[in-house]
Amino acid sequence: MNKSLVLREDNNGISTLILNRPDKLNALTVGVFERLREHIIALQTDDSIHCVILRGAGKCFSAGHDLADIEEGEKVPSPFWHSETLRMLEKLPKPVIAAVHGHCYTGALEVALAADFIVAADSARFGDTHAKWALTPIWGMSQRLPRRVGIATAKRLMFTCDMFKAPEALRIGLCEQIFPLDSFIADVEALARDICANSPFSHAANKRLLDSTDAETLDSGLLKEVMNTEGEGPDMHARVAAFTKK
Repeated sequence: MNKSLVLREDNNGISTLILNRPDKLNALTVGVFERLREHIIALQTDDSIHCVILRGAGKCFSAGHDLADIEEGEKVPSPFWHSETLRMLEKLPKPVIAAVHGHCYTGALEVALAADFIVAADSARFGDTHAKWALTPIWGMSQRLPRRVGIATAKRLMFTCDMFKAPEALRIGLCEQIFPLDSFIADVEALARDICANSPFSHAANKRLLDSTDAETLDSGLLKEVMNTEGEGPDMHARVAAFTKK
């Protein structure tokens, strides 16, 4: 396996995963997913990491699924393997930020949607082009996109295959913030540091609660919030004490 296909850089509790095929616009292959999956598995139990950033090297996040791989009949280790890998990313017990600059199309958008939220550089361009190639999504687009932007908007984007820029992504709720390209990495890292300043116990518990109650009725969700609460974390007393002593 080519270890350089997805790089991992750790710094002060933040782990940055970098899709690293810049000469191919970070197009997604089985090899890229294999390396991404390795990093996800390692991060599942790495208590030194409190936030994960996923971004692309070079000119863009990713142009999407490598069509040459599809044409050649890519071989995956098991059925639904790509989708399973993205679900593993989504269920990491720590916040995951997809940091998108440049292209983020189709399969790449499915990868970004598996993060907790997306932030965009002002150069970002998004789109779902499955229908352009007579393909249907199997990495999660049909489920995550409507949950993010609403079903009617998801249908419009999937039916038209339109490309759209960061301001439109912000308007429809696909991304949460837009940063200038010139300061993009620094701005995303500052956001990650803000997240790391808060309790990793709460982040993990909140992710589990949100995931387990997604799309449930309000009453059902409220019941789970109360009955399945994970209570207070091991860092609660220290955090309260530090505040009261200010």
